[in-house]
Amino acid sequence: MGEQPDVQRLDDAAVEPRLARLDAVLGQLEQTPGRTAELALEAVELLTGVYGEALARITDLAADSPRVLDRLTGDELLRHLLLLHRVHPDPVERRVARAVDDLRPQLRAQGAEIALLGVQDAVARISLSTSSCGAAALRDLVREQVLTFAPELSAVDVGAPAAAAALIPVATLWRRPDGAPAGRPAADDRLPQVAGPPASGGTA
Repeated sequence: MGEQPDVQRLDDAAVEPRLARLDAVLGQLEQTPGRTAELALEAVELLTGVYGEALARITDLAADSPRVLDRLTGDELLRHLLLLHRVHPDPVERRVARAVDDLRPQLRAQGAEIALLGVQDAVARISLSTSSCGAAALRDLVREQVLTFAPELSAVDVGAPAAAAALIPVATLWRRPDGAPAGRPAADDRLPQVAGPPASGGTA
């Protein structure tokens, strides 16, 4: 067999404008009347379905190799296509956690801290702590990143962390509810005084 010709590869920077152009072309086709445009859209739909099945089979074959599967889902283009075809093997909780982990270094460089509180009922709850004036922009960034990793979510709730519970002064630990120092009985709790025997030498 002859040698396979070299195929030009595309890096992420080259893929992004092509995806944008694809969306624009499909949008134009959808607005174009006539049978030719209908056939073109049908061809794209059929081809997309076949590619989606191919991706699903690849993830099935890689299921027994966590390292390979992790590399597949970690690739930006493959992750986009796996999500597009709804065949991403990771559960939504793991994908949201990955989005948060990927954002953490960028946010820390801007003096912010992020933490995933949980995912429930298609809503991701995320804590974002920041003192910068661009807090609103950072919240929008978090929402966009999380929805990129988990587009099936209905909402991403980004809020400030809960206030820490107030510390109890140590001195109060040594006082009873009635105000008496701990270890010393209160006035009402003291044992009644018992009269001693009469002093000797008294009259009979």
